[in-house]
Amino acid sequence: MDTFERLWNGWRAAYVESIAPPPPGEGSLFTAILQSGLTDEECYIVHRGKLVFAMLNAFPYGTGHTLVMPYREVADLEDLDPDESADLWATVTAAVHAVKAAYRPGGVNIGVNLGRPAGGSISEHLHVHVVPRWVGDGNFMTAIANTRTLPEALGDTAAKLRAAWPS
Repeated sequence: MDTFERLWNGWRAAYVESIAPPPPGEGSLFTAILQSGLTDEECYIVHRGKLVFAMLNAFPYGTGHTLVMPYREVADLEDLDPDESADLWATVTAAVHAVKAAYRPGGVNIGVNLGRPAGGSISEHLHVHVVPRWVGDGNFMTAIANTRTLPEALGDTAAKLRAAWPS
């Protein structure tokens, strides 16, 4: 392994170690987070709605990378009931607003990976990625070293997004 593929992020260890992944067949990591008893601040939940919630990605593509998902664990869009679907997309829109207000990105990527072959690492629990983007954010670290640099701790990002979340 090339030594340039590692970038020290010691502050993330406490978060990663705070939530044990569930045994196979007993729910997703997101369900484990919801049932962990941790506060929203400890698990980086930035918004709770009636049927869906938004949290930071623990392994973000960039600062502000937010995940929006239903509380109910479903794998596919067509598994959502009409109220969940409406709340999901309204919350995605609110997340875009919060990301734009907090970070003023040049653009925003919104994506859903349905199924493991599509890139879904937690494919059993549908989630929508909201990723702020800037011109040049694919810098040399990503292009050459396959490493992302994040200038801000997750707790600071979560606080900014909570403050910018539309009421």
